[in-house]
Amino acid sequence: MAYGTVSSLDDMPAYLLDIREGRPPSPDLVREMRRRYEAIGGSPLLRLAEAQARALEAELARRGRAAPVYLGMRHWSPRIRDAVAAMKAAGVTEAVAVVLAPHYSSLSIGRYRKRLDEALAETDASIRFRVVETWWDQPRLFEAFEGRIRAALARWDGAPPARTRVLFSAHSLPARIKAMGDPYEDQLLAHAKALADRLGLADWMFVFQSAGASPEPWLGPAIEDEIPRLAAEGYRRLLVVPTGFVCDHVEILYDLDLEAKALAADHGIELARTESMNTFPPFIAALADAVGAA
Repeated sequence: MAYGTVSSLDDMPAYLLDIREGRPPSPDLVREMRRRYEAIGGSPLLRLAEAQARALEAELARRGRAAPVYLGMRHWSPRIRDAVAAMKAAGVTEAVAVVLAPHYSSLSIGRYRKRLDEALAETDASIRFRVVETWWDQPRLFEAFEGRIRAALARWDGAPPARTRVLFSAHSLPARIKAMGDPYEDQLLAHAKALADRLGLADWMFVFQSAGASPEPWLGPAIEDEIPRLAAEGYRRLLVVPTGFVCDHVEILYDLDLEAKALAADHGIELARTESMNTFPPFIAALADAVGAA
């Protein structure tokens, strides 16, 4: 399961209405989101999520555990209920559900599970699902991130010395989840620390990105606040490692590659990021491990 994205910018109002659970988006919000999608040439999320599904299917077959892999989106087509309906029509009775996001939150993974339960009720499908709620600690996922980080840091091999920090990042969520005992932030911090220890990183921190526009407090520190502060401290290179995301989409291609990079440049900092997982073989192996362990 994945978040979903529009294939046509004309669908942006309806897409945002779905994300906002029926609250109409303002014309300004619709215009801003269209502008962001236009700036990156449209989101590749659906294409990449489909490629990840096919790669997972191939990896499971290679391991002798052949099974069809269905793709369902939370906020757009093909929707989760479309996938469940197709599974019912194919006679599926046992399945594993996994979200293309490694860390658990009731406001993210929890809502995917709610959509899955609704889809089962709407389709009257008798399918027993085992749900993978978190998989950030899969050993091969650590290997995948380590490979991406080492490759990204190598870009500066031989370059003149400059103060450099690694920023691990993930999508911010409303700060009220802390009072709910939600494990999201703790899992992200544990994941970042384990990667830093594995790589022997001495200079790193965790930041949040892509916070919503609502007035309530969101988890921080925000990357847009940290970049100017780090510049003032003398940092000249930043490597962003978006551990909360597993493929290219607007939060990567716009929020980091355009917005954060431009902000960093304005403050005399060279900002780079690790390549997204997409269909990186070690990542697909980790995804297969997570499914196999369910």
